[in-house]
Amino acid sequence: MRKPWIVGVLLAGVLLGACTDPASGPEVAPPTPSMPTTTHRQVPVAPVKSAPAVLYLGDSLAMESQNVLGRELRNTLDATYTSAPYSGTTPCDYIEGAKAGSLVPAADKAAALVRSLHPDYVVLQFWGNAWAYTPCMDGITYAADRETYFARYRADVRKLTAQIAAAGGAQRPTIVWVLQGPDPITPERVQAVNALYKAQAGSTGDTVADAGKAVSPAGARYTWTQYLPCTAYERAHPDYCTQPGNGRTALHRDDDYLHFCLAPTTPTPRPCPVRSPGILRMARAITRAIAARAPSRSGG
Repeated sequence: MRKPWIVGVLLAGVLLGACTDPASGPEVAPPTPSMPTTTHRQVPVAPVKSAPAVLYLGDSLAMESQNVLGRELRNTLDATYTSAPYSGTTPCDYIEGAKAGSLVPAADKAAALVRSLHPDYVVLQFWGNAWAYTPCMDGITYAADRETYFARYRADVRKLTAQIAAAGGAQRPTIVWVLQGPDPITPERVQAVNALYKAQAGSTGDTVADAGKAVSPAGARYTWTQYLPCTAYERAHPDYCTQPGNGRTALHRDDDYLHFCLAPTTPTPRPCPVRSPGILRMARAITRAIAARAPSRSGG
């Protein structure tokens, strides 16, 4: 296996589009038989989860995952779902009033979408752009000045949260910060970014989805690996267990340690066009986090 330590690969992996899973299609549950009723008593109906409205924003990891996450949310929670990811972005790109040259157009800024869509949840998926690619970072990079990088990143996360909250008003959406998976180049940076997301969520009554844990070895949360043992679901669905002979499945391509799409990146960003175990694992972790917060309602 080639070792993915080349800076060029790093840049290409983040800045290019990523890859989703249209081939798998939605899994439709069989119809539920009608329950007989009588005039003597009312048949109780078990509580069901409410149908939340979910908005998904983020960078190339969100770009590649958006269709799979939408499918999981619809199938599991009957959610209304909208996604507007842009490859190469970081939180400041979604802030209204950011400097000219932001990678996100005004209509797709987080607050603008909250005002128009009124979501119950806003899922934010950012690996943490660590170099001077997006203009709104003002040239601040992790490699050159870690202290300044984190100070700026923390300020942007707070400002983005405040704008989302203000846009929601009395119907403020819950923000779901997606915790990132291991990074073999700068593992300590990802840990710090995740800690920042946890602190932000805790301070504002929001929540996190530890999607990164789903693509980490058991007992080694920040140890990067290209392969993991197949889950029971992956073993039952061979397209998701890429090395059934030794019980392992691939999370990354040989030439891209960051993204989870098993198809090559392309100059035009796109949802991932092939079944990719890492994407499905992370999408299900996000779905579980929202399901845990969604209020119950009684059908009738």
